[in-house]
Amino acid sequence: MKKQVSVKDITFTAMFLALNIALSSFGVPVPGGHFYLNDVVICVAAILLNPFYAFIVGGIGSFLGDFFFYPTPMFVSLATHGLQAVVISLFVHKFPAQKEKIGAVIGVAIGAVIMVAGYSLGRAFIYSTPEYAVLKLPYQILQAAIGAITGVILCYPAGLKRIYQRMSERQ
Repeated sequence: MKKQVSVKDITFTAMFLALNIALSSFGVPVPGGHFYLNDVVICVAAILLNPFYAFIVGGIGSFLGDFFFYPTPMFVSLATHGLQAVVISLFVHKFPAQKEKIGAVIGVAIGAVIMVAGYSLGRAFIYSTPEYAVLKLPYQILQAAIGAITGVILCYPAGLKRIYQRMSERQ
């Protein structure tokens, strides 16, 4: 039985995609690059959406954000944030409903590792210097941790998941 694509699914995906692109457009300058908050959007979208839509938000959204504002790492962003979003979404949606929060915490933790490792390897390759990747490593870890923690807090204690489910159930 094939699930139909709903207008709500497309709308939520587009909204999170736009937020990801917007938060990719500005960052705080740090040694070795910039510190961005788009990981919060990626984690929230991955917790709420299925893996396909999560990939669109995380991978395509980050790719477009880089494409428009700083194109050098856009393919690293596509692969890294796309994989991060899919892994988070799979963990959330494959755990039983009563243990979904545990799946989300495990998913965002693994997603954070994927993000840090992917960008560190990608930067070392793109800029041909591992030193550049090491210089930005503490900020990458901070960015991933803030995204993961804030994403889980917004979805569960702050109630965004409950609101999303209520809105998704309405026809």
